[in-house]
Amino acid sequence: MARKKTNRCKPYQVFVSHATADKWLATVLCEKIEAVGAATFRDDRDIDGGDDIPERIRSEIKKSRELIVLLTPNSTDRPWVLIEVGAAWGWSKQTRIVAVMCHVDVDPIPGMIKNKKAININDCNDFLSELSIRVRKHNGKK
Repeated sequence: MARKKTNRCKPYQVFVSHATADKWLATVLCEKIEAVGAATFRDDRDIDGGDDIPERIRSEIKKSRELIVLLTPNSTDRPWVLIEVGAAWGWSKQTRIVAVMCHVDVDPIPGMIKNKKAININDCNDFLSELSIRVRKHNGKK
């Protein structure tokens, strides 16, 4: 009997892009994302000494179903944050990119994602509910 193919072997991964100065906020966001069943990747936590940083970031963005970009006054002009958003935007039209804004207006959102609905950090619970639905669908649950 043929086994039904599921996505369980590949977790629903969310790449969290942030400025180093926002590490605490990114950590809390990852905890909340993981609580709804998604795996997370955060460079400051998940890249080991000796790893090729750009290659690891490329690889993890390609594996991710979503990229969350934490937009704060610290991150809006950080080159690596912009590179990560650009990589997700350019490599896969299937990668959902979500800007989570904290103490910034719409103006600093990178042009390539300005047409996407951004989430205010105070509305993050709504986003997490939506994410939970996507994770359950990915895992074959309703």
